[in-house]
Amino acid sequence: MKKIFIDGKAGTTGLRIYERLGERADIQLLTLPEELRKDPAAKKEIINQSDVVFLCLPDAAAIESVALVENPDTVVIDTSTAHRTNPLFTYGFPEVDDGLQAALPAAKRIAVPGCHASGFIALIAPLVKAGIVGKDAALCCHSLTGYSGGGKAMIAQYEDAETDPLLTAPRQYGLTQSHKHLPEMQAVTGLTTAPIFCPIVADFYSGMEVTVPLFKKDLLQGDIQAIKEVYKKQYRSSLVYYNENADESGFISAGKLSGTDQMEITVAGNEERILLIARYDNLGKGASGAAVECLNYVLGVDPTTGLVLQDR
Repeated sequence: MKKIFIDGKAGTTGLRIYERLGERADIQLLTLPEELRKDPAAKKEIINQSDVVFLCLPDAAAIESVALVENPDTVVIDTSTAHRTNPLFTYGFPEVDDGLQAALPAAKRIAVPGCHASGFIALIAPLVKAGIVGKDAALCCHSLTGYSGGGKAMIAQYEDAETDPLLTAPRQYGLTQSHKHLPEMQAVTGLTTAPIFCPIVADFYSGMEVTVPLFKKDLLQGDIQAIKEVYKKQYRSSLVYYNENADESGFISAGKLSGTDQMEITVAGNEERILLIARYDNLGKGASGAAVECLNYVLGVDPTTGLVLQDR
């Protein structure tokens, strides 16, 4: 039985991972007493006792925890931004590239993708690889997310009975174009320039919808049908899949997969103006669900073990 420690169990992502793992019989969850949760010596000891350590921490704390690892057999699965472009870490998105899927079972250091980045990378990486979108493409990306993506402070802000009336309308952020997901969005797709990125948070708990618009004239080759065929070939699992007719009577709801660990890819628009769309739960395939999936690869079990799937 593998020993698992969640460093940062009290946070939103850590709690969801704990919920996913709490009833599994194939692992043993290790915990620290509350008074020792931030004690470096206690943390170092339990980390090196563990077969797998999840890091659900701010970037600086995640880097500090990685430095505590001395056991060569301990696997680190980091949900922070700190290591997502670090070549010593395997990027934890197996569906987007066969090489990543092959690397995960033996990986000792794994970086879980960012929530917004997951949708953009799922949409763009296969098209760059297929030669449909050029590496030098100048792209735009809009991403609509539930407020749980902001962690405990934002959740409390939205769910407070005296909520600011400004919070009842969607709010765009990342206005300086320096959002922390941009480096991985560029690096993992192979783009030479990061996209213009417009994230939007709205008054619903969880769910995410990422959209990348394209003009046909900007494609290196192919058309809307060629894009669909790439996605149909690439995304055929129960966790990430292509849906030809994903809209709900002309609408696309960001909340469709809330509470699940799946991602749905679709293409809308027409021959000249194309919309690439990914939707999923920002706390599921965008965070804790993706982290548990990475654990499943490390353990050599079905990738969907312990995950929440919705009937398609």
